[in-house]
Amino acid sequence: MPTTQVRPVRRRTRRLPLLLAAGALLVGGATLDPPDASAQADGCKATELFVSPDGSDKAKGSRSKPFKTIEKARDHIRDKGLNRPGRMRCDIHVNLRAGDYPLSRTVELDDRDSGADGHRVVYRSYDGPGKARVTGAQPVTGWEEYKDGIYRADVGTDSPFYTLFEDGKRATTARYPNRKADDEWAPYLTSTLPEPEKEAVHQWLYSNPGDWQADWDLSNAQAVVWSGGSWSWFTDTVPIRDWNPAKNQMTLKYWTRYALNNSGGGSRYFLQNSLDFLDQAGEYYLDFKEGRLYYKPRGDIDDVTVLRPTVKTLFDLSGADPDRRVRDVTLDGLALQYSDFVDWYRNGWISDGDSGEVHKYPEYDRQIEMPRNRFGAVTLTNSKDITLSRLKISDTGYHAVYALAANDHLTVRDSLLENIGADGIKVEGPYPGEGNTSNGHLLTNNYITHYGELNPGDASGIELMNTGHNTVSHSHVKHSARYGISLEVRPEVALKDNYARGNTFEYLRIDEAGLDSGDMGAFYTYGVNNVEPYPMDNHVRQMVIGDVIPDESMPDSGTRGIHMDAGGCGFTFEDIEVGKTTDQSYQSYQCNDVENANWEDGYDTSRMEYDKIGVTAGFPYPLPDGDTQ
Repeated sequence: MPTTQVRPVRRRTRRLPLLLAAGALLVGGATLDPPDASAQADGCKATELFVSPDGSDKAKGSRSKPFKTIEKARDHIRDKGLNRPGRMRCDIHVNLRAGDYPLSRTVELDDRDSGADGHRVVYRSYDGPGKARVTGAQPVTGWEEYKDGIYRADVGTDSPFYTLFEDGKRATTARYPNRKADDEWAPYLTSTLPEPEKEAVHQWLYSNPGDWQADWDLSNAQAVVWSGGSWSWFTDTVPIRDWNPAKNQMTLKYWTRYALNNSGGGSRYFLQNSLDFLDQAGEYYLDFKEGRLYYKPRGDIDDVTVLRPTVKTLFDLSGADPDRRVRDVTLDGLALQYSDFVDWYRNGWISDGDSGEVHKYPEYDRQIEMPRNRFGAVTLTNSKDITLSRLKISDTGYHAVYALAANDHLTVRDSLLENIGADGIKVEGPYPGEGNTSNGHLLTNNYITHYGELNPGDASGIELMNTGHNTVSHSHVKHSARYGISLEVRPEVALKDNYARGNTFEYLRIDEAGLDSGDMGAFYTYGVNNVEPYPMDNHVRQMVIGDVIPDESMPDSGTRGIHMDAGGCGFTFEDIEVGKTTDQSYQSYQCNDVENANWEDGYDTSRMEYDKIGVTAGFPYPLPDGDTQ
């Protein structure tokens, strides 16, 4: 059967090995060697290139005469053939000195930028983890006072943006009703059903009388809605096409994933991006048509820096195709901050086959991201042996790390991810039955907190989709409207076409999951194995899950510690602890093996290796929220 290759959208074993010891200091810098740095032959000396915010792209790229941009260092390596097979005899280090590297376009690395002959090309923060900051934003200037503590500035209409930051903190798009706190999504309004025949609609949103004010200007506004009525599974962010306040009816520009009234109830929603909603410090409104930004700062406008995003992706590592992969590249110690969201969002297509592509399992159209949403602050496809180590990724508009389709042996380790728009790390394998091209990833010693800030529905700290033989270990995942860690395929997929096999999850801590959704688990699987005899080839051990308690407005069925949904079979669970939930600690068919879990009689706490659960003592960044692991 002919198939369509999955493409990204482009701008432009069970025991963790001991972490490698800290590397040697470089003269003039305090950088540690990357944890996976290839062993150098005796007498081999890495090629050292330097980049500095004070450098020049007309310089030589030496320590004393550094380049100014990352792209210039990349192009120098290409032009000189420094990484050419047969010529590359040691690693190449691109050393970024401390300071800010603002981007106006994505840094793209492809198969021409690979390491060769067992050596790597390493882009690293020379002066220590987090010291070199690659940023995807620029300051907004030219403010003038508007009224009531609100200021405005002209930002043009050529490059609209969908999130904003003040002094390293995300601003809130002006909304109604106002949120309770910066790290919560509630409260909401709830849609209603004026006539029974309107229950299945995906585009017409009806309000209760008095919920809306007739004089609101909604010409630039959006609805953010947990579509599906009482289901609280996915959120849609959709522009408003028009509205009729007299009839309490609103028409959205695009269909939502699920019907807006469903299973006997309305959908929770709020409205955003109207000047009429701008009444709180830290809120903004963008008039897309006039190119004018309105903002109510948290501090004095003369003393704060307001930043607008310039890119959706900071680094794109993409080979030309699965046979020409970018490989043997490391990003080490970089701080990656600020990226953009999208003008509208829905998770997947609505119905089987909606992609218009020919696939063995058209049902998977409803599972995979639509092409317009296949990106992250770091995006990878057609890659092999890429390492992301000691990164600090923050304030993203969407996913922090997104790996699509053909990727093998991606390593993400020793990294801090915080204030993320959607998923922390999302590994999205191929369509089922069309080639097992995503395997062997290592995600270890990562702290991921406050994710799903702009897309709370379906957000996971770590989400694996139809990918196998991966290890997720020694990590702490915290603060999410929905999942902590998830592994998903679809229940219709035959076992031979299901690539989510041989995964190991160990030494994990999940806290504050399920804060605003239901029918979920802090650890969640979907459609992983739905056919007997259920070979036990996915393994979970040494995991602690804290309380899973949702917002009181959440209408769905309860929260769970572990939810093995729609064929989540073939798992072993060993030494597991779950806190309070509103439903069950563990929900599954009788198709998994459980040994020593605190929801069963005979639980033995002495088997728990608490000191190894979460990030290790060698984690390179201070932990947020006063955590110790």
